[in-house]
Amino acid sequence: MFPAQIEEYVRPTTVAEALAVNARYDEGDALFIAGGQSLMQALKSRMARPRCLIDLQAIDALKGIEYSDGVRIGAMTRYVDIAADERLRGRNAALRDAAAHVGDRQVRNRGTIGGSCCWNYLASCTPAVVLGLGGRMHLVAADGTRRVVPATEFLIGPLETARRADELLEAVSFAGATDRGGSAYRKWGLVKDALPVVGVCVCVELDAAGRCSAASIALSGLAAGAQLAPAGAALLVGSSGDATTLARAMDAVAAAVEAQSDKWASTAYRQQLIRTLGADVAATAFARATA
Repeated sequence: MFPAQIEEYVRPTTVAEALAVNARYDEGDALFIAGGQSLMQALKSRMARPRCLIDLQAIDALKGIEYSDGVRIGAMTRYVDIAADERLRGRNAALRDAAAHVGDRQVRNRGTIGGSCCWNYLASCTPAVVLGLGGRMHLVAADGTRRVVPATEFLIGPLETARRADELLEAVSFAGATDRGGSAYRKWGLVKDALPVVGVCVCVELDAAGRCSAASIALSGLAAGAQLAPAGAALLVGSSGDATTLARAMDAVAAAVEAQSDKWASTAYRQQLIRTLGADVAATAFARATA
């Protein structure tokens, strides 16, 4: 199919200009377009029928990765640029893992972290990693009001976020690297570059004795979308990442989450993927924390 008629296409160069255009329209009549890898499909199928498209590609202020007290990634930063940034290591290494394997080459060269989080598709890698790493979403409204929303509150459910109609996502931020922090992400799909049937992100912090003092586990590919798995994360705390503990933790995750059965995989298969894939990802996160 072809998109329904779009009355206006705008390519602003500043955030203020983009928000001003958006404010001229009723809610839903104007849409921001980032990399377009998801939205263009919705436009072609007429699932989305905006009167105006606001293209964010020319807003340089929304691009790039900054390092100060933590890490701040502009919403329009592409996957390919995240994957190539070797400063994202230790507790933030999962960002590179995900960005390097999102979709195919075209998606990685056009898709953006902000677009993925705002679209929040249930089988998207980025929202799960942002959750697992405790990301914070930086939003700005048309009147200049800014707010920072934890990813746990921003990512409500598949295709649903806490972003208000008059707001634009400017950046996603994360805690900085620590001496004993490590994270990892992996997905499993039916073919190379496929959407994840299951994806697992694990982030750990170790104490001076090499034991886990804090942990998080996040999943992608399930019907409820990106979600944390606190039961499994709690079992990692106090451990040194031994195989027995990792297996117990992922057993707990598989038992606690609702894994759907569909044409791609059965419930039992997804649960087994969580166990095997999850244990490998957790082992990598522990290894990176001690590197």
